[in-house]
Amino acid sequence: MRRLAIIGLGLFLNCTAALADEPVSFKGKTVTMIVASAPGGGTDISGRLIAPLLANLLPGKPSVIVRNVPGAEGVTAMNYFVKQVAPDGLTVTMGSTTQADPLLYRRPQSQFDPTTFAIIGGAGRGGTALVIRREAEARLYDSRAAPVVMGALGGVPRSGMLATAWGVDVLGWNAKWVLGYRGTKDLMLALSREEIDMTSTANLFQLQEIIVNPKFKIFSQSGSLQNGQLMARTEFGGAPIFTSMIQDKIKEEAIPRQAFDYWSSITSLDKWLALPPKTPDVLVHAYREAYKSMSADPAFAELGKKISEDFEPMSYHDVELLIERIGSTPPEGIAYIGAMLRRQGVTTE
Repeated sequence: MRRLAIIGLGLFLNCTAALADEPVSFKGKTVTMIVASAPGGGTDISGRLIAPLLANLLPGKPSVIVRNVPGAEGVTAMNYFVKQVAPDGLTVTMGSTTQADPLLYRRPQSQFDPTTFAIIGGAGRGGTALVIRREAEARLYDSRAAPVVMGALGGVPRSGMLATAWGVDVLGWNAKWVLGYRGTKDLMLALSREEIDMTSTANLFQLQEIIVNPKFKIFSQSGSLQNGQLMARTEFGGAPIFTSMIQDKIKEEAIPRQAFDYWSSITSLDKWLALPPKTPDVLVHAYREAYKSMSADPAFAELGKKISEDFEPMSYHDVELLIERIGSTPPEGIAYIGAMLRRQGVTTE
């Protein structure tokens, strides 16, 4: 009996190894992409661009459909994705920064954790730029002068704009906030009219005139994550990466450091593509290789410009790194940013 058991185990292991060595093929199958937002938004458009290109590079070239599942800032789609989707490689999801934020997925109604997803790849916006009027720059370091006016959109400032909050809090910048602008176009107009002295955006199209105008200066940039390192954007000239300006000046206490790492990671992340938790490695590898090939195709970069001038593919390594950093931030670290803004007169509720 023992001998038969050993023979049986050997046959089982051989069969398992043979199955693992079988080439993956999606021929004749349909892949569904779950988009956690309504049709027409940036995440939806990104998904619809990526879906057919990715499917064409997967083994067997499956057909693909995009299914929008809006609701509760993406909670509805992500809960469905982890609770009802089989990890068989036939369903992927297109998420955004919102769904990677613990502020969302730590809510009682959330049943998902993006740090457990099998990340395929993503797309960033190339990094944001902090723009200042040259004649206002000296006031940024002079507490006796009139504060530099930082213009921002209505509500809580977007993540890229929060470089100014860190500048005020850590570097002692002499600046104040003016919120309520409807969009980047309005902010650029306000800057040119000298209603504000400084603002931030990742929209390269809106920055074109600012970059060549001697009255303005790209004061700093967030950089984009490439192979685990923040890289400067060439269009922004020699503007320093903001993290390098402030990294050594943040208090070494855990909470401020956690808050800064959370913020800088949120700023670097945008769209991301993933398979469900527990998807077999062989399927994950097939998707990652397909996404890698797609990202290297110049034609994909040209199509990406239909979404945004700032569309930039990201590897699964970089997306995983960002999602892990964001997800490891304790509530106290996230709350620190809100408290920092309130000290500067910005209501965060």
